[in-house]
Amino acid sequence: MPDSIEGLLNNPGLSPQHQQIAAKILQNERITFEEGVFLYEYGELPYLGMLANYIREKRHGDKTFFNRNFHIEPTNLCVYDCKFCSYSRLLKQRSEGWEYTMDEMFDIVKKYDNQPVTEVHIVGGVLPQYDVPFYVELFQRIRNHRPDLHIKALTPVEYHYIFKKAKISYAEGMKLMMEAGLQSIPGGGAEIFHPKVRELIAKDKCTADQWLAIHEEWHKLGGKSNATMLYGHIEKFWHRVDHMERLRQLQDKTGGFQTFIPLKFRNQDNQMSNVPESTVIEDLRNYAIARIYLDNFDHIKAYWAMISRNTAQLSLNFGVDDIDGTLDDTTKIYSMAGAEEKHPGMSTKELVELIKQVGREPIERDTLYNVVTNYQDYQFEEDVKPKFYKLPVLN
Repeated sequence: MPDSIEGLLNNPGLSPQHQQIAAKILQNERITFEEGVFLYEYGELPYLGMLANYIREKRHGDKTFFNRNFHIEPTNLCVYDCKFCSYSRLLKQRSEGWEYTMDEMFDIVKKYDNQPVTEVHIVGGVLPQYDVPFYVELFQRIRNHRPDLHIKALTPVEYHYIFKKAKISYAEGMKLMMEAGLQSIPGGGAEIFHPKVRELIAKDKCTADQWLAIHEEWHKLGGKSNATMLYGHIEKFWHRVDHMERLRQLQDKTGGFQTFIPLKFRNQDNQMSNVPESTVIEDLRNYAIARIYLDNFDHIKAYWAMISRNTAQLSLNFGVDDIDGTLDDTTKIYSMAGAEEKHPGMSTKELVELIKQVGREPIERDTLYNVVTNYQDYQFEEDVKPKFYKLPVLN
């Protein structure tokens, strides 16, 4: 394999189609749906990594982003029965779940009052009591208490449910949420957009068109959001490309997406436990193809808590430029699905060292990718040395 993308163009070991795609990347041209499928079927890891890393470094150099955040997960009970989900429990399993009150959620926020976190990420199961008035009040309380804390909250799955229950349109609902203090939307609930796959793994929750429509209404208000894709289960390669194509088209229209986050299917303790998980090689191939295909997305994120710290480090050479945040052990979504991190939390120093170990430049960002601190040459204070006390001498 040549050591540069230019070398791919004249490599006799590559097919004309491989060379044509490399030429498009070099010339900053968009690849087609068919070429996206071709990359999944015939793109080997070194080739894909070279193309994806070229795009990543052209956009961001060695910069690798993270933020200081914490999660609030209101409940793990849910009216929906997604086959891939290890996190949620149906109402008949109420004894295995939790349902936070508004005061309990607000107490979690107050716990971070004296800490330099910049974002609260709120997402969880869907239950009737968590409705439009509930979230309007919660967002207002958080904004009034700590105006500098960015509220990133709820997926279209939750918004579709609460707006339908309130009998208001997506446009009305998103305007209400923004006025209450919502500042951005996470990318969850997308799963796989194709209706045949969605019917099998996530029946009854919002459709792909509804998911996209809610993000579009948010973008019309000037809001930013993220997008995800759940991969590595029963979908085919072309389903993944179809998913990214729909995102690419909406992004062409609104420009409101910031980050794309491929989510690895984990098979522990769910109704799809018979489906084997993807390999690390397939994970890295998927990150790379996402970086190549989604030419109008600024960022590709890997959740270190879901794929492990080592794989997150590897992903930084395959198109990824963001590895999420400190988390502080405030999420159970990944660990309950079988992720390597059972208690996900890293200090800022640990995240910085993780990034530096693979020769990248650690950048703490806020939710909208404004730079908070460049840690490339930052010197952390020495760890506080333990104090030793002289014990009394007994005669």
